[in-house]
Amino acid sequence: MPQVLIVIEPAAASLPCDGLPQITQVVSALKQAILQENQTDRMTGDRSSASSDSLWQVRVITTTELAAQLDAEPVTTWAQTLLCPLTLNLPTQLRFTAEAIYQTCRSITGLRQHVEQWHYATGDGNLWLPIVHTAKGSLYAEAIGQTSQTTSQPVATDPVYCQPIHLSDEWRQPLYELGFRLLKALNAPPAVYLIQFGISEQTLYFDRLLPFPDLPAIASLGIQTPDLFHCHWHCLMGKPIYDLTIAGNHPTYQMVAH
Repeated sequence: MPQVLIVIEPAAASLPCDGLPQITQVVSALKQAILQENQTDRMTGDRSSASSDSLWQVRVITTTELAAQLDAEPVTTWAQTLLCPLTLNLPTQLRFTAEAIYQTCRSITGLRQHVEQWHYATGDGNLWLPIVHTAKGSLYAEAIGQTSQTTSQPVATDPVYCQPIHLSDEWRQPLYELGFRLLKALNAPPAVYLIQFGISEQTLYFDRLLPFPDLPAIASLGIQTPDLFHCHWHCLMGKPIYDLTIAGNHPTYQMVAH
């Protein structure tokens, strides 16, 4: 049976389950997307999503466990294994289809320098543009941001992500252009990408590129159809995505520049 390895940081695996920490939500949402597609394929008889006629088995593994497994097993045993990393900090000995894009995205300074050559400003940001990059082309989802969280707890809490963030055409068009140029220049394979960016004093800042649905993608759950985790799995399987819609009864958040 072919298997999907969802790769996470060791620290994420040790988090308590109480309160569903956000990385737990991310892993759960991705697993659910895969298993739901398994069920759909089982009912429709569609096996085009896999290299064999079997359905996918999902396993969560830490980067430490993955490194140990790579050292212990020959590469030939990985023929029916699909890696789905949710971290950029992968074992150096790992070889997989999206290896190049993960290495590039890990070098935040290097990627910023590359973008600066296109006359974009760079810097820290707390907004995200999701790009659903399919084999047929890219769909640009609504931007994601953070809302202020009021809490009486003295300890730091996870940020609250929200979608959609309203962006005027003044910002939307340069972002779309940047996304198109980045994915083309990097020869990016199909996946969900998050462009992290900021806007300050009428300037757009590129921060970094993430080649997987990271924590901000949580905002799409129950808001965007299909959500970013289903989109990511469809991209990896080469399945088409024709449209992205936002729930009509959901408010649009206004961007706050920093």
